[in-house]
Amino acid sequence: MGAASNPADVSLSADEVRRYSRHLLLPEVGLEGQRALKAARVLCVGAGGLGSPVSMYLAAAGVGTIGIVDNDVVDYSNLQRQLLHMTCDVGRPKVVSAGERLKAINPEVRVEAHQVVLSSANALDLFSRYDLVVDGTDNFPTRYLVNDACVLTRRPYVYGSIFRFEGQASIFAAENGPCYRCLYPEPPPPGLVPSCAEGGVLGVLPGIIGTVQATEALKLIVKAGESLVGRLLILDALRMRFREVRLRRDPECPACGDHPTIHELQDYEQFCGMRPPVEPAAEGDFDISAEELKQVLEGRQQPVLLDVREPMEFQINRLPGAVLIPLGDLPATVGDLDATRDLVVYCHHGIRSVRAVEFLRGAGFRARNLKGGIAAWTDHVDPTMLRY
Repeated sequence: MGAASNPADVSLSADEVRRYSRHLLLPEVGLEGQRALKAARVLCVGAGGLGSPVSMYLAAAGVGTIGIVDNDVVDYSNLQRQLLHMTCDVGRPKVVSAGERLKAINPEVRVEAHQVVLSSANALDLFSRYDLVVDGTDNFPTRYLVNDACVLTRRPYVYGSIFRFEGQASIFAAENGPCYRCLYPEPPPPGLVPSCAEGGVLGVLPGIIGTVQATEALKLIVKAGESLVGRLLILDALRMRFREVRLRRDPECPACGDHPTIHELQDYEQFCGMRPPVEPAAEGDFDISAEELKQVLEGRQQPVLLDVREPMEFQINRLPGAVLIPLGDLPATVGDLDATRDLVVYCHHGIRSVRAVEFLRGAGFRARNLKGGIAAWTDHVDPTMLRY
């Protein structure tokens, strides 16, 4: 880990000795390990559900420098699980509220805020300033970006992911260990795996997985115990069962294999198929904005409003007169729709509805996608509607 200070040159004050006394009593940590923690530099990608417990425990443990990369602001929907942020922080940049909370936990810690979107243009420079990277993101483009940047900068990648009641944790890109691409060489088709914003997540789950990630990061720094390198830990919180899958480095892996083909970072949004399809001009506009839909609904020719979310989401809020057909049920029920009517399809944030519109257009329907989903409708048309 090349970016840190030499632990031998780091000393602990009397206050720090008192603060970390329970660490100092551990033979696996001791004074030398605590000095290593103080000298260490750890980058947390994301200050959300996973980033909250990770950064809080790293700060409490005495990691000297903690970097936070996040360009988002605090939203009410974050508060159920993102304990870095308080109700009074809604609307504030996450890196700001995170920095304040971490300094309140441990004033001895240095917090470096990076209020930027992690991208192929800045990842290598950012990662090279730290000893290891902890990933708290929730999307495939960023995971592949983090993995490849860690491989190229030779930084261990402490991985975690959560969805509904299931979580995963491992360490990738460590010496002689596999990387994320050894496990998932290619991303799943776009829309196949919904995000936490679409599928939901149990509030305490990121606390469990994030604490595992923090534990692994601390073990790497003090060089203690058996790490998760070569092992994928899987939690089913609904049944409270842990299981483990053994992983091996793939010699043919394009990132970390014997003859790698990835030598620079790429456009990961395009790689993961996240960009919306470009429609031919003859087929008209693919998207319709919330404001445009409001005008259409005030006219005489009313389109069919098709909601492709899940029933529990439909119970929270809905557009007046909307028909509910969850995306997974659409192929079997498409025959119930009137092909002579115009369709406007929506979901929560406009991701699932893109897939629905592609399918419906392929089946001969005149369908458009509500850009930004019902969340955009709430923001721009009807702020009295419940938001989740």
